[in-house]
Amino acid sequence: MTEVKTAIVVGGGIAGPVAALALRKAGIAATVYETYPITADGVGGTLALAPNGVAVLRTLGADEAVTATATPIPRMSMTVGGRHLDMPGLADVPPLQVVHRRDLHHALHDRAVAGGVTMEYGKRLVDVHETGEGITARFADGSTASADVLIGADGIHSTVRRLIDPDATGPRYTGLLGFEAVARHDVDAEPGTMTFAFGKGGYYLYWPEPGGGTRWGVNLPQERPMSLTEARAVPSSEWLRTLRAAYADDHPGRDLMLTSDADELQVVGSLHIMPRVRHWHRGRMVLVGDSAHAPSNSSGQGASLAIESAVQLARCLRDLPDIPAAYSSFERLRRGRVEKVAARAARINQAKAPGAVTRALMPLLMPLMMKTVMNPEKTIGPEQRYMIDWDAPVLA
Repeated sequence: MTEVKTAIVVGGGIAGPVAALALRKAGIAATVYETYPITADGVGGTLALAPNGVAVLRTLGADEAVTATATPIPRMSMTVGGRHLDMPGLADVPPLQVVHRRDLHHALHDRAVAGGVTMEYGKRLVDVHETGEGITARFADGSTASADVLIGADGIHSTVRRLIDPDATGPRYTGLLGFEAVARHDVDAEPGTMTFAFGKGGYYLYWPEPGGGTRWGVNLPQERPMSLTEARAVPSSEWLRTLRAAYADDHPGRDLMLTSDADELQVVGSLHIMPRVRHWHRGRMVLVGDSAHAPSNSSGQGASLAIESAVQLARCLRDLPDIPAAYSSFERLRRGRVEKVAARAARINQAKAPGAVTRALMPLLMPLMMKTVMNPEKTIGPEQRYMIDWDAPVLA
């Protein structure tokens, strides 16, 4: 085991509480420092938790609290050019779980606190000072905190990433804006079926909402990226007019937009991915979750990969003799997997805004693609069957 006894975790979103909880399980006291003055539960919309992510949460006793607020999605389909196609899936894995980020955050936050993790709010990291004995974090309010290691779970706009490497590449805009709402219109689909639709105005997805109506999400093409603050400064009624115009010729997109209320529209903002991060760690600092790897939401794996990485980092710090060995082994365990998922998601992104010619060919090509390049055993099989054996020792 390393000499690590204490840890500073920067970021209280998803990876942060999971990392702190896993560190506690590994015998390392961890405190989470979050920039927001209160819990960050109002940021983001609905996200997917893949079976591999839920399996890792089970290791920490957090799976049931999360799935209790989630909607299971055992079936998926696709519509393109008026043609409906059922998508093949994996028969021997649990269903995808869709959960609002707010509910996921609450469940993880409450589980971490119950597990002995301390949460500090209103703590925006500005600098660090590292010695041979430990590391001290300095926050914008003038306060400081010291520990043996510092873990950057501070998301795609990570401060810790910049402190590790001032020349680190920042997030890359995907050319898409995200929106979400629940329509009063009921679609012709079985409960638990998520449908991916390629309309003339862009890509969208939807599924029957438990209790009635249809939850939908849109990735609207837009050349200029907008911060979340900028996107939410635009009146929701204006965004909804834009969406209704974009999907006026689509079915069921048109009815979904027309039966949605502007005051219930969730503006997610510009969608970003993280290009390959050169340096995941330096000295006593290390990155985990979206700060190191944030694939497109097309992957359906972003949250699950962040949870996996948080637990793998704790295992490495538990088992290996020093910090450099722990961090190197952590990166070895994770980099290949997360970059492979990111590459798959990038290929999907290219199809989210097809041109007229591609859109005309898609109904003809999709059945063939589902039997070949979209074979679930080759694409999502290795991702969703991934398991972490907490009790197995990590070898350098």
